[in-house]
Amino acid sequence: MKTIFDINFNNKKALIRVDFNVPLDENFKVTDANRIEAAKPTIEKILNDGGSVILMSHLGRPKGKEDKYSLGHIVYKIEEVLGKKVQFAADCRGEIATNAAANLQNGEILLLENLRFYAEEEAGDVGFSKELANLGDVYVNDAFGTAHRAHASTTIIANEFPNDKCFGALLAKEIESINKVLKNSEKPVTAILGGSKVSSKITIIENILDKVDHMIIGGGMTFTFIKAMGGNIGNSICEDDKMELALDIMKQATAKGVKIHLPIDVVAADAFSNEANTQVVNVAEIPAGWQGLDAGPKTLADLKEVVLNSKTILWNGPIGVFELPAFANGTITLGDFIAESTQNGCFSLVGGGDSVAAVKQFGLESKMSYVSTGGGAMLEMLEGRTLPGIAAILE
Repeated sequence: MKTIFDINFNNKKALIRVDFNVPLDENFKVTDANRIEAAKPTIEKILNDGGSVILMSHLGRPKGKEDKYSLGHIVYKIEEVLGKKVQFAADCRGEIATNAAANLQNGEILLLENLRFYAEEEAGDVGFSKELANLGDVYVNDAFGTAHRAHASTTIIANEFPNDKCFGALLAKEIESINKVLKNSEKPVTAILGGSKVSSKITIIENILDKVDHMIIGGGMTFTFIKAMGGNIGNSICEDDKMELALDIMKQATAKGVKIHLPIDVVAADAFSNEANTQVVNVAEIPAGWQGLDAGPKTLADLKEVVLNSKTILWNGPIGVFELPAFANGTITLGDFIAESTQNGCFSLVGGGDSVAAVKQFGLESKMSYVSTGGGAMLEMLEGRTLPGIAAILE
């Protein structure tokens, strides 16, 4: 796996695909600069070598050229994060981009305008890829969040750099972290899968059953399993058409020697509301009109033992409706257990939009071994798929 650390960028123009698709408020101010921060090590390595950097990214889902999606809005934030001046090219192709790249000196940074202002980007157009490729000497992919898309700037462009392409520090770390769970894990390995639907996790479950010792199932998808096993789930969320599948997963797990941990008790509520009346009940005895919205105390005691005895943990999905403070305790407590296990030497990987949001919200991010930056991309890797953006560098 060739990374930026295998190349000396002195006198070279590095064309870096970053993921600067950051959230903006109504005044076009960046509300979360995490993705910019994440690209910093790659940019600094190239500049320190004596090279220059051309950054390309998308922002939002523009229909043609729309000012509200201009990357010009985020230049101030990139300068703030890097502590350096950033030049901006008001286009990513044609004369404007060509001249800006040609005039770039060693140690300088150039940001190109939004790639998705052109339909050719998402179409994976070869001509567009060649235009972008002409701007730099080395291609660096550091955008894990878009590595599962075969777009012009994430995949097709790599063909133009047969010997001069590599992974950035962030993308390399993402691959390494996921491989640490899927391929080089220290046992016992525990996968914690939460969220509302079994259907969205099926391929992950099937791919990782051979690799884990414990599988903790939490969140809304619990109730599809419990109902399939004959339990009463009241008004809890359930995918009735996936009950057979849930039973099949349990059979497969037993055959492979994987211990499945379902909740023992839940915090049930009489409405989906922070102000609802609540009671702790057995997970298979939820009264009619009530719904399970968080893990109960017996469940958390069971999880504590499993988590603290694990050497590798994958956490994908919350185990309660953590967005409502009344039902956040389970997810926070689980996060604390994983943090403690990590401190004791366990490798913990957190990925998937909701779990990442939870660890950030509850101040647990720095206590995990690695928090993935790419939701969809990480899920596809966990499903065992080869991501086009990664394959293009390895070819």
